Amino acid sequence: MMPALLESYGALLMVKENDYIAIFHSIHRVLKAEKILKQEQQDFLLIPVPRQLTSDCGLALRFSPEVKDGLLSILGESDLSPAEMYQRSAGAYLDVSNLL
Repeated sequence: MMPALLESYGALLMVKENDYIAIFHSIHRVLKAEKILKQEQQDFLLIPVPRQLTSDCGLALRFSPEVKDGLLSILGESDLSPAEMYQRSAGAYLDVSNLL
């Protein structure tokens, strides 16, 4: 890839300050969640799990604080609540699974 494209791709995948990361413990569940959230026109991004976190699945959902409540409500109604959830803060990932 050209350097400009790599930079754009990296910026797209970057987890911004205060963003949430939802982790599921199976690829089936995260892909099902992605499908439902797309149908509901939610603002999120399917990303590789950040290196600082672990997951057997390898994929996670990234979303902003502004859409957190609606997005989690849709997932809960679909019986697809994430197994874990983290929030980016000061360059680290804080476990906020208690919010689920």
